[in-house]
Formats: sequence, structure tokens, C-alpha cells
Amino acid sequence: MMRLTLPRALLVAAGALLLAYAFAIAPTTSGGPEDRRTEPVANAEPRVVAESAPSPSPVPAVAVFPPDDKAFVGVMTEKGPHDFAALDTFTAAAAHQPQVMLFSSGWATDEFDRTLFDRISSRGMLPMLGWEPWDYRVDQQARKQKTLPARQVDRIRSNQPAYRLSRIANGDFDSYLRSWADGIRSLGYPVAIRFAHEMNGDWYPWCEKANGNRPGDYVKAWRHVHDLFQAAGATNVTWVWSPNARWNKSTGHLADYYPGDDYVDWVGATGYYGTGVFTNYWSFDEIFGPTMTELGRFTSKPMVITETGASDASGRKAEWIRETFRTLPRHRNIIGLIWFEVDKELDWRIASSPAVAAAFAQSVADPRYRFSWSPEMRPRLDVGHP
Repeated sequence: MMRLTLPRALLVAAGALLLAYAFAIAPTTSGGPEDRRTEPVANAEPRVVAESAPSPSPVPAVAVFPPDDKAFVGVMTEKGPHDFAALDTFTAAAAHQPQVMLFSSGWATDEFDRTLFDRISSRGMLPMLGWEPWDYRVDQQARKQKTLPARQVDRIRSNQPAYRLSRIANGDFDSYLRSWADGIRSLGYPVAIRFAHEMNGDWYPWCEKANGNRPGDYVKAWRHVHDLFQAAGATNVTWVWSPNARWNKSTGHLADYYPGDDYVDWVGATGYYGTGVFTNYWSFDEIFGPTMTELGRFTSKPMVITETGASDASGRKAEWIRETFRTLPRHRNIIGLIWFEVDKELDWRIASSPAVAAAFAQSVADPRYRFSWSPEMRPRLDVGHP
């Protein structure tokens, strides 16, 4: 048996230390990635982060159009975005930049044209398309016959079987509709569409009381157009349903023509002082009151006066304008008014006289109407709630 001398004992101890180093320490400090272990070391102190990550910035709220306690003032001219001369005259007379421009387009002749929408939006106005399923040239030809009574003109222009509501609902115009849906989606900013307005009358081909249409056809046609736009991804549309202001029982029950809250964003109404049954002086509330009362029975959607104007046949045009703008704030559900700045049959323009222009300018100088539209704003969908 070998004796364990002091030198040999030192040699054995050194060997043991080398073995301990090889099996315990060396694997943690050398070798390739496959040799680096991920197990936590016992009793290891947690890693201290020198600087905490910055808190995320709050997302800014999207502005609503129109803002709280505001109402917009819009305009419709004869040539719309094709020629801004009348718009410039209106803006100067009103001393006010309108926030909305309404313009018409007929299905028989008009294809989607991005330029028209861009011209309006670049002027700081929400484009509102008055989309009309008919051939408006029939109306133009009838009006040229000066001897024809007005009701005869209505019967001629409303008789267009090619544009019956059932044909729209059945998909006969779907390729045309898709071209517009794709175009409007590509704009990338909000657009309002007032489709087939004044449906409760009998003077357009899309009225249920004309053109061989049947009860219920209007709602079917509206929903078909709306659903096609939704399917195409054109969700930047504010849908504006706009009957004519009621004046007697012959204008029908508005609820019969209403597509439903799921298909409508704003409700509207058309009404003028100085024509038809409103030839004598009727105040704003007398013209629009019955319609607003009836609308309130089946919807609480925001309301827009989508077409209005006043003639000066009895010399009270300026008075009607002042009274109208004093009245509007009492109707919290009304979020806007569009003035018909056209000399057609009667001169509805505020530029018709200095006194009328002054009355309008003084009325819209109220802070309630002073704000700007921008493409980043989203439409107000509830009255009094952003």
C-alpha cells in the first residue's frame, strides 16, 4: 500500500480542485450557445432596470361634426363643384364659410368623379351627394314647354319605368352602384349621401305614388343600396334620409318610407317659404313643425334641413331668415341647415338683395355656427352626444 506523503497529498488535492473546476465552473463560462443554460441560478438577485419605459401617450379624441351645441350651415348651388362662382358669391354675402356643400347627380348620365368630391373637401366642406335614380333630362325637356302646368311637368318627369324602385332592389343597377361605392371608399374621408329624397311626394320616379312603384318598394331599394355599399367597404358614408316637409295628409305617413335606424344616420327635410302651399307667410316652425313631430315618433336620429330657402314675393324674406335662425337653437335635434342658393322659378338666393344678405350674415355670425369641418372629423350620430 502506497504511503500518502505530504507531497503526494498536495498533488491529490490539486487534482481534486482541477476536477471540480472542469465539471462545475467551466461549462458556465465557455463553449457555444448550446452549452449556455437558461435555468435560473439559485438565490440570484433580480435584474434591475436602470430606466422605466415611458407611459404611452393618450389617444386624442376624434372630433365630431358638428361639435357639441353647434349646427352647420351648408349650401347648394346650381352648378355645385363644377363651378364655384355661386359659392363664392354666397360666402361673401353671408360672411361665412359653409361647412357642407350639397350637389346632385343623376344615374342616367353621371359616373363617379373623384374630382368633384375633392374640390369640395379642399374648400373645407363636407361633400353631400344628392343621389338621384332617374334621367333628369326628361325633367329639363318638360320644363322647356312653358305652357305646361307644374303638375303636368311632375307627371312627365316621374314616369320613368327604367328607374322603378323594384329594379333597384332587384339588383339591376348593382354594377353601377359598385362603381360608386368603390370610388367613395377610395376617397378616405367622410361623405354624406342623400339618396332619393322627397320620396313621400309624387313628382320623382322613386316616389312610391308614381312610376308604377308599390308600397314598401322604397325601403327595399334603400336597404339594397346601403347594404351594397357596406359590402364594398364604403363605410365612410353618412346616410341622409330626407322626405319633403309635410303640409297635409296626402304626403303620407313618413314611417312607411323609413328604412330603419340601422340604415339611416341623419334624417332630413325639404321645405321652402314662398311656394306652393307655403306662398303665404309661414314661419319655420309652421313649415317644418309637423314633420319634426312625426319624425320624433319613430326615430331620434339627428336632423338636417337638407333644402330650404325663401322668396321675397311678399317682401318678408329677410324677416323669415332672421326668425328661422332665432328658432333653430330651440330644436336641439337639428344639427344643420342647407340653403338653396339658386335662382330657379323663384329667386331663393341670399345674394338677391343687400337687405337679405345682411339678415343672413347677421344670423350666422352667432358663435353657434362658427366652426370648421375637416376630413378627420366623424359625423355626429346622436343628438347631444359625441
